[in-house]
Amino acid sequence: MLSVIRRARKSLGHAALALAAMALAACQPAGGPGGAVVDSSAPVIVALLVPSGSGQASDELLARSLQNAARLAITDLGTNRIDLRVYNTAGQPATAQAMTTRAIDEGARIILGPVFAQEANAAGAAARARGINVLAFSNNPDIAGGNVFILGQTFGNTADRLAGYAVRNGKSRIMVVHDQNTAGQLGRRAIEQGVARAGGSVVAVGSYEFSQNGVLSAAPRIAATARDNNADAVFLTADTAGALPLVSQILADNGLSPSVTQFIGLTRWDIPQATLGLPGVQGGWFALPDPARYQQYQNRYQAAFGEPPHPISGLAYDGIAAIGALLKQGRTTDLNAQALTQAAGFVGVNGIFRLRSDGQNERGLAVAQIRNNQVVIIDAAPRSFGGFGS
Repeated sequence: MLSVIRRARKSLGHAALALAAMALAACQPAGGPGGAVVDSSAPVIVALLVPSGSGQASDELLARSLQNAARLAITDLGTNRIDLRVYNTAGQPATAQAMTTRAIDEGARIILGPVFAQEANAAGAAARARGINVLAFSNNPDIAGGNVFILGQTFGNTADRLAGYAVRNGKSRIMVVHDQNTAGQLGRRAIEQGVARAGGSVVAVGSYEFSQNGVLSAAPRIAATARDNNADAVFLTADTAGALPLVSQILADNGLSPSVTQFIGLTRWDIPQATLGLPGVQGGWFALPDPARYQQYQNRYQAAFGEPPHPISGLAYDGIAAIGALLKQGRTTDLNAQALTQAAGFVGVNGIFRLRSDGQNERGLAVAQIRNNQVVIIDAAPRSFGGFGS
C-alpha cells in the first residue's frame, strides 16, 4: 500500500503510417468556411508552440520531444509542403498569445500546440481574429470550440469507450467514485454522460477528499454503497500519480472484490509500469491508444533520437499527420474547419482520430485489462470510424 498520495503536473514502418493517414483523409472533401486559404503550390508554414523557456527541465524535455515528433512525422509523410517553425512559449499564456501573433505575422497558416489549457486558450484568441485554426495538445474540453481543436485524449472519449464496452458485457449498473477536486468532478460528469449514452445506469456516486486520510475514511462507505446498490462495476477517476494506488487497494480491503465488482479506470493504469504490480488494480479495465501503432512509434523515435519519446509527444506527430493528409488533397482551402472535421478522420501514432465541430476529438481506443501484472488487450482499437458520427 502506498503511504503518500502525490500531486503531479499533468503533461497528459514509417511509409505505412504516412500512407494510411493520407488514404483515410482522401475519402472526404475539403472546403468551407473558417481557416486559412493556402497556396497549393508552395510550402505551408506550420507554427509549433512548445513550452521551452520556462526554466523547468520537464518542460524542456517535453518541448524537445514535441519538436522531434513533428519532424519525424514530416519525414514520414515524405513531403516538402510543410515548413515547420518552432516558437517557445515558456508555458505562459501571455507568451503563447504573443508567439501566436508573431507566427501568423510570419506566415503561419495553422498553429500546432501549445500544451497547457490556459496557453491554448490565449493562442486561440490571438489566432481567431486572423482566421487561423489552432490544434492544441490540451485534453481540456472547456477550451475547445471555435477555432481551437484539442488533440489530447479527453475524459469524454475514454468514458464513452469504456462505458460502451462495460454495458455490452453485462456491467450496466455502475457506481462512479471520484476525487473531490476539479479533475474528479470533470471525470464524474464524463462517466455519467458516457454511461447514459451506452444505455447503462449510474446507480450510485461516491467520493473522497484528495488525501490519504480522505481515502481511508471514505473507503468503507463507498464499498458499502456499491454493495447496497448492487453495482456491477465501480468506475474510478483516480490516476496513478494520485489516489489510484491507495483507493484501489483500500476498496478491495473493504470487500469490493474486482472478481465480483468490476473496477474500471478513467485514466491510464499502465503508466508508470510499476502500477501493474499493485494488487488492487488486478483485473481492472482501462482504455489506451492502439498499442501496436504506438509501439512502432516508440521504436522509431528511440532509433532516430536516442531517447524515448515523451508520453504526449505523439500528439505533435498526429497533428502533422492530419495537416499533411489535408495538404495531400491539393485544395486551396484545405486547412479550414470543414476539412479538419472530416468524418473519416486521420491516422497517427495513437491510431485513428478525428476532430469534432465542437473542437473536441474522438480517438479509436483499445480496452485493456491488468492480468498477472501485465496489460492484456480485451477489445482491440478500431481501425476506422466506419462512416458513423460527425
